[in-house]
Amino acid sequence: MDMTEIPECFYRISSVALVLNETRTKFLIIKDDKGWWGLPGGGLDWGATPQDDIPREIEEEMSLEVIFVAKYPSYFFTNKKPRKSNPEQSIWYAYVVYEVSLKSLDFSPSDECVAIDFVDRDSLPREKVHNQVLDLAKAFDSQKHIM
Repeated sequence: MDMTEIPECFYRISSVALVLNETRTKFLIIKDDKGWWGLPGGGLDWGATPQDDIPREIEEEMSLEVIFVAKYPSYFFTNKKPRKSNPEQSIWYAYVVYEVSLKSLDFSPSDECVAIDFVDRDSLPREKVHNQVLDLAKAFDSQKHIM
């Protein structure tokens, strides 16, 4: 292949939290004020580590305290979303999913999080679910998370 034929690539890196329920068989998703379900976390800031960024994102989204972020990711996947400014173009995202423990689930609602729920592949909401949740649901294996 000629190097001029290789498309220009760019991925927005997002570090997101895998918060498990008590039985470690379901994971936490959050609902924003527009009704969309997603994973807690967000774009990795330049120079930050996921261990720094995930607690900051969860504090901003839910006013919750993170007490543990795994050293290594549990899952990794990519997908693309249409650009808001130009739906004909897409932005590729790389999601790096780290297991996280929270001090409590007593969250304060914000624009980014008005509701939370624990789900698995069989109990996902039927509409307004971001691809990141669908991708994690496909890959999620509770047997990987037995203590």
